[in-house]
Amino acid sequence: MASHLRVGFIGVGVQGKPLARNIVEAGHPLTVYDVRQPPLDELAAAGAKIAASCAEVAAASELIIICVVDDKQVIDVLGGADGVLSRVTPGTVIVVHSTISPETMKAAAAMAKERGAQLVDAPVSGSSRGAEQKTMSFMVGGPHEAVEKCLPIFRISGPTITLTGDVGSATVAKIAHQLVCCVNMMAVAEGLKLGQAAGVSRDILLDVFNGGFAGSRASEMWASLDLHPRATPIFHKDLNAALSLGHDVSVPLPASALAQQLLTEILPRIERDK
Repeated sequence: MASHLRVGFIGVGVQGKPLARNIVEAGHPLTVYDVRQPPLDELAAAGAKIAASCAEVAAASELIIICVVDDKQVIDVLGGADGVLSRVTPGTVIVVHSTISPETMKAAAAMAKERGAQLVDAPVSGSSRGAEQKTMSFMVGGPHEAVEKCLPIFRISGPTITLTGDVGSATVAKIAHQLVCCVNMMAVAEGLKLGQAAGVSRDILLDVFNGGFAGSRASEMWASLDLHPRATPIFHKDLNAALSLGHDVSVPLPASALAQQLLTEILPRIERDK
């Protein structure tokens, strides 16, 4: 039964911490690890067990969730000297929530398979607020039986789960999603800049955008958007992944390239426009 799954969670940062808290508060035995102590202490107070390493998480868990920042961190968590794969039990399912390259995700799956584990490609959307409000969206790719094992855990934090196919497909979908997010934010920022410079207030402009075809999730959330300081490098990384994927499949992405160049102007402007 899903309620008896021993879950491990590695990477309890801005987004990982509330996701992990949801799991332990739902009654699942949870073992957590991070390089920072404060979020571990918070989760321990909620009932989680703190591990001393990624390997210790693996030894205690039958479902392991990785929620770190980038490709190198995912590979290090899995294959490092004290990594997950050094003590993983055959049959374990490993979930990667990180937004990384499709090639890295496939390489990680191959590493897991060598140790008798299965990897599920499962990037998420919704930010820390979505995790706290349990409105997260999950894109999920991987072996059917492994995916089925994960779904009850995912549903704790959000109802929207889109099955995308094999490992790597969910990552492609998330990269495309991030592209649209960033281009939308660029469009809203530029529209507001123009309208406000010509004498129309931000709030009126947002009402106009949201009442017409210009409406988007970015414009709907603009007035209440609370981006973490790490948002700029994260979005920059995701757009870099989009541009790299575009190069690989021979698809030009000029709007993505421009959005990446303007991120340092777009995202701080969200803060200034509040």
